[in-house]
Amino acid sequence: MSAPLLIDISRLLHRARQGKLHTGVDRVCVEYIHRYGHEARAAIFAFHCLWIFPPFVSRRLFDLLLHPGSNFASRLFTLVLLWGATTWFPRNLQNALLLNLGHSNLDRPAYHRSLRRRSLRLVCFVHDLIPLTHPEYCRSNQQSVHFTRISKALPASSGIIVNSKATLLELQEFAASHRLPLPDATPALLAPAPLPPPDAQRPVQAPYFVLVGTIEPRKNYAFLLQLWRQMAEERHPAPPPHLVLIGQRGWGFDNVVDLLKHSPALRGLVHEVSACSDSALATYLHHSQALLFPSFAEGFGMPIAEALACGVPVIASDLPVFREFADEIPEYIAPLDGRRWLEVIGDYACPSSPMRAAQLSRAARFQPPTWNAHFQAVDLLLDPLRNPRSTSIRSAALAPSPQHSTP
Repeated sequence: MSAPLLIDISRLLHRARQGKLHTGVDRVCVEYIHRYGHEARAAIFAFHCLWIFPPFVSRRLFDLLLHPGSNFASRLFTLVLLWGATTWFPRNLQNALLLNLGHSNLDRPAYHRSLRRRSLRLVCFVHDLIPLTHPEYCRSNQQSVHFTRISKALPASSGIIVNSKATLLELQEFAASHRLPLPDATPALLAPAPLPPPDAQRPVQAPYFVLVGTIEPRKNYAFLLQLWRQMAEERHPAPPPHLVLIGQRGWGFDNVVDLLKHSPALRGLVHEVSACSDSALATYLHHSQALLFPSFAEGFGMPIAEALACGVPVIASDLPVFREFADEIPEYIAPLDGRRWLEVIGDYACPSSPMRAAQLSRAARFQPPTWNAHFQAVDLLLDPLRNPRSTSIRSAALAPSPQHSTP
């Protein structure tokens, strides 16, 4: 009999209760509910303890997270406090696998004590090590918090899932440098969300480029806005293209907002779209000259996969993870090479751009990662953990017979 499967939904519940839009990490959590929700139980960490819900309540919680609705808070209260009040301590889940998909609570000693007390095995999804490799682009406390998360998760986990070989390499280097054990780990590329058909009407009449992602320092938006101001102030015969920023404001965005508010050259050229539906995103991408992605560091880079899947060109920083799933299709530029960014943007802004036409030709062969392939890789990690006896029997059956020597 397979070991039971649990999904830690602490992060999704917290963000849904606050009414926050889904990030890339949240979308991954949702896909795991789609994949395993029919057989898994829901778990949350609250009041220094891990609470596990019975199957019926778990199904209702998963459905609530997939379809929050306007009465989310009241439905959540009913499920958690009424339906689950007497059944939060099942006794038949020893040795179950708990999927922690969003780094939630991995830095808390009480979380790990609760796992040990309940005899649960942990499987973590590590999305990135950016606070450790690029702490200058993160909040001041994130380096120490993420260090604690990863250094506690590695020895406590029975398996690790990562979103790319690039992330796995960073994790291996971290484990080696800190003399930490690294459990079985599998890279599984993330799949872009299927976007709806775009509207035929252009959202911006002039030629424009798009930026997609949370506004924060590592995205390098301030640098790009300075280039846009330079283009506007040089007063070439042709007007500069427009720029559309699609994404929520994160932290450390003051310099970007100051440029948008106080730079006369950018007024009317740069448009901020803080809340964007999938339909609107598809339309903005479809009519754009290209997606710009000048980040200093990324765990994956989902907007690049989404743009290429829609047949939209991409101009991006030259990061190993992008080449892993996008190959040589985008135009790659060092994140601070201002002259090259200006050259390529200027070329792509022209209706008859040869560079843009060449990338569109390359993009025709793009094969986006799929969730089916992702979960095939994940199942290869989970199946031996859920069925250790059948795995050992199968391995023994497949082992070569011993060679007997002749006297």
